[in-house]
Amino acid sequence: MSTASAGHGRMPPVEGGGSCGRRAVLGGLGLLGLLAALGGCSSPYASTRLTLATGGTQGVYFGLGNALADAWQRKLGLDVRPEVLATAGSVDNLRLLATGAVDVAFSQVDTAADQLLKSAPGDQRAPRALARIYDDAVHVVVRATSPVTTLAGLRGARVSIGAPDSGVYVIATRLLGLAGVSPDTDLQAEQLGINESVAAMESGAIDAFFWSGGVPTDGVSRLARTVPIRLLNLEDMITAVHTAYPAYASGTVPAATYGIPEPITTLLVRNFLLVPASMPDDLASALVEGLFDAQPELAVASPSALTIDPRAAIGTQPVPLHPGAERFFRALKNG
Repeated sequence: MSTASAGHGRMPPVEGGGSCGRRAVLGGLGLLGLLAALGGCSSPYASTRLTLATGGTQGVYFGLGNALADAWQRKLGLDVRPEVLATAGSVDNLRLLATGAVDVAFSQVDTAADQLLKSAPGDQRAPRALARIYDDAVHVVVRATSPVTTLAGLRGARVSIGAPDSGVYVIATRLLGLAGVSPDTDLQAEQLGINESVAAMESGAIDAFFWSGGVPTDGVSRLARTVPIRLLNLEDMITAVHTAYPAYASGTVPAATYGIPEPITTLLVRNFLLVPASMPDDLASALVEGLFDAQPELAVASPSALTIDPRAAIGTQPVPLHPGAERFFRALKNG
């Protein structure tokens, strides 16, 4: 278990006396600027231990999690690089966050909202958002030669609907339900994560798979280089989805992505970085500042990070922002 939730990451008061104290008082520097100015002074976060819950190793969460771990270690002066866990995805991540096994979790808005409803008032392990980071696009992947063009057309097919504890599984079952397709009786359904879904499509073990991730997702890009693929156009589902699940928005996957011949309409799902309500405010604020300061590095890990923007980052409803994150965004606005 990390020391972050125990409060070890709090910044001690900086007073005059030693050279570190005098230098820290000079100038109205932000936290990361302050750490740089202190030079040889020990970081107040040096002993903090953090663990991040991400997703499958071929997904965007995992790549961004590793880039964030590198950035946070360097920018916050951590002695030990944050641990990055490969997980089944959003549902698994929220469970780990609720049990105190991790300190930071990637999650989709729908599963985060579900977890929030399960949290008791005053629960210090309840999820709080650091920021909205980027939007996932729902992928329903089939071979380019497949005759299937709609969700209803998947009846009888071998379909991966996502790992059991993933946000993909939540979305897939909701979409199939609205399309009148039962995973139990109408499909030869498999519950596979992104790595296993890609491998099964390559080997011919499945006909289609659901995925929700940033565009492009590495695993899907690698698959498309060996097996020509298409994404199902979900335009016929948009109205029903908006009515039943307002958290989802509509969007587009551009032509040429994964080699697809034309743009397709799909669903967009907001992604958040979550922490427990118990995280100290100053540590939460430092993590958000580090997130935005590291955006160029994150964009190298995934083009999805190009859309990380302070103006959009506060849009985490219905999950409340952590007070430390609120403090960061308020200071940014007033600065």
